[in-house]
Amino acid sequence: MNAVDISPLGLAATLAFVLLGGISSLALRLDLQRDLLWGTARTVAQLFLMGYVLRHVFRLSSPWPVLALYATMVAFAARIVAGRVRRRDVPFLGSAALAMLVGDLAVTLTVTAAVVQVNPWWEPRYFIPLGGMVAGNTMNAVAVALDRLLGDLRQRRDLVEMYLSLGASAAEASAGMVRDAVRAGMIPSISSMMGVGIVFLPGMMTGQIVAGADPLVAVKYQIVVMLMLVAAAALSSILAVLLVRRRCFSPDHRLLAG
Repeated sequence: MNAVDISPLGLAATLAFVLLGGISSLALRLDLQRDLLWGTARTVAQLFLMGYVLRHVFRLSSPWPVLALYATMVAFAARIVAGRVRRRDVPFLGSAALAMLVGDLAVTLTVTAAVVQVNPWWEPRYFIPLGGMVAGNTMNAVAVALDRLLGDLRQRRDLVEMYLSLGASAAEASAGMVRDAVRAGMIPSISSMMGVGIVFLPGMMTGQIVAGADPLVAVKYQIVVMLMLVAAAALSSILAVLLVRRRCFSPDHRLLAG
């Protein structure tokens, strides 16, 4: 059984949902109608563009275009992270991008090569969708973690400098803030595990069921996805926080951020 295609008219009809949101924004004076319009335009354009790109990438027999596309996805995710972190006391875009690339690639490679056992490991039909889910999830985790870290360093600057003045290293003075930042980044992924299967059916499982897969096969894939998202969020958040924390202190352990 193949998935039922959506006609152009049916796709256009979904704009009524956006219209409902825009009317609600106007009625309640939320001033969100421009964001709704821009977000809808970007969603449609970006997804159709990715769809056409994937059509061509799926026909290729080389890992390099697949890895290049994956690196581009992570780079855009890092740019979004930079826009969502409110504190800009230190440059962190490069550190966030490196942490996400390392964490996401490690988890995605493990899943495709060792868990799903795709041959070859870079098979785009598996690597790009799974890697995209990992990148999107770690994007949120890293943004929350870095925002928490830089915010805490600014708000608790006096406490950090007191520890430093008493001889503590930068790592010792900021250890509690690092833990809080990583914890904040991981909580959304862990929380989503609590209601999966009972409160909601996630995207991977829903997509496979709609496409005609056996529900039990879809369940196995969704379990893999949920666990890999938690692992990627943890790994990328830890790497990002540690890399950015180094930028917040000078080599002689003076606090630069804040």
